[in-house]
Amino acid sequence: MAQTPAEHQSITAHGCQGCGTTMVAGPQGYGCPKCMMGVDCATACGNEARWQDMRPMNFDAYGPGGYAGPARLQHLARYHIRPGDQIQVVYLVTRRQENGQYRLMPGDQVSIESIADGDLNRGSLENGLLIQPDGSITVRLLGQVQAAGLTVQGLRALLEREYKAFYDDPSIDVTPVRTNTLAEDIRAAVGGLGGLAAQSLTVTVMPDGQIRLPGIGGVNVQGFTLSQLKREVNLRYAEVVVGLEIEPILAVQAPHFVYVLGQVATPGRIEMTAPTTAIGAIATAGGHLAGGNLRQVVIFRRAEDWRLVSTMLDLQGAIRGKRPTPADEIWLRDGDVVIVPERPILLFDQFVAQVFTNGIYGVVPFQGFQIDNGGN
Repeated sequence: MAQTPAEHQSITAHGCQGCGTTMVAGPQGYGCPKCMMGVDCATACGNEARWQDMRPMNFDAYGPGGYAGPARLQHLARYHIRPGDQIQVVYLVTRRQENGQYRLMPGDQVSIESIADGDLNRGSLENGLLIQPDGSITVRLLGQVQAAGLTVQGLRALLEREYKAFYDDPSIDVTPVRTNTLAEDIRAAVGGLGGLAAQSLTVTVMPDGQIRLPGIGGVNVQGFTLSQLKREVNLRYAEVVVGLEIEPILAVQAPHFVYVLGQVATPGRIEMTAPTTAIGAIATAGGHLAGGNLRQVVIFRRAEDWRLVSTMLDLQGAIRGKRPTPADEIWLRDGDVVIVPERPILLFDQFVAQVFTNGIYGVVPFQGFQIDNGGN
């Protein structure tokens, strides 16, 4: 829309409001050679912008290279894991213990030597004395001795103390031959045996919100962020094994669905593969039919505590090009139900009862419904 030179005297002095380009005179007054007239919701001071708020705007800021849209923040501040998600769990044996001394466990191997009596020697540096599944080792004179849970120094002190019943100075020495075997067993169960290379497995979050991992069993992860999942699983592993860490990666999201019913071309369930608005969902359902009441589009949603909430949108002005920045064009979330009614809704409580109490909510696809509004 062209402006007169007098009306745009301040603009011509400083350039176009949209891009800063010097305004040029034309048959209908001064205008910008680069900009189009448009509406920006940021100029509405918190209100919904109207077409009368049009001003010069640089719609072609990036040219053909901008087809993918401008850079923006993430769609979600944080993603919470839910049933159906597939999590890739990457394992790495770090050989690192955060604090304290290493404690022996079943499967570890040690060698026991005595200067006082060579007959007390058990195991060697090539083939150590194996700690049995019950945590014990068998040695001369003493029989079974509980070794699991002790440090190497603790096992040496125990044997030294017990052998003093037979020797004045038993001089026992304990050498670890093979340790941290549980970490290797877990990594082998995941699918790799070579070196320090990371190994991984992919698990699916079950309907009860749990995943099952080697060595620790079930872990309830529903509602966790990935960082919370990493911390929880690493703490669980730290209780049973040393030097084993995991890094979770969201491999596949569970499908996200919304339901579009009423006066649309193809009512039913649609999958959201990207952020979707109410108008976007209606368009995916084939668009609204001629008799659809776009002034009272209803959105049903479950809140975090599973209570039912709803809102009513007026999308008619936006679809007919009368509202440039409609506040009703909201983002949908997983599980939302979008209903384009056939007639004006006068008694909303009765409408909710007809959709939910009478069971229409569960019918997909759905071809339409009648609303008792007193004959209007």
